[in-house]
Amino acid sequence: MTVHLLSAGYLTPGRLWSLIAALVGVIGVVAGGLAVARSRSGDTRRGAVVALAAGLLGMAGGVYVVAAAKGGPGTGYGIVGGFLALVVGLIAAALGGVALSRSRRAAEV
Repeated sequence: MTVHLLSAGYLTPGRLWSLIAALVGVIGVVAGGLAVARSRSGDTRRGAVVALAAGLLGMAGGVYVVAAAKGGPGTGYGIVGGFLALVVGLIAAALGGVALSRSRRAAEV
């Protein structure tokens, strides 16, 4: 028995877009976590901006998938992944905002 992940029944366009949005959000969470962890050194502005941008892109992708879904969970429209992308993107944007505010305070001192 072989399982093809790219067949029409498993990876639909909605699921693909929600997966991409969630991965962008995860990249933002990693960048934001590193930026917050290194916030005392003062060289975190780039990581904070990357986390903020990736978080906003992940949330936008999640909103698109949820708005375009015509069915609930299990229908192939990717609504569960869209909500996951929204949450992960929100976490990434929050981490990016915290790191950005800390980098501004470190620059003032």
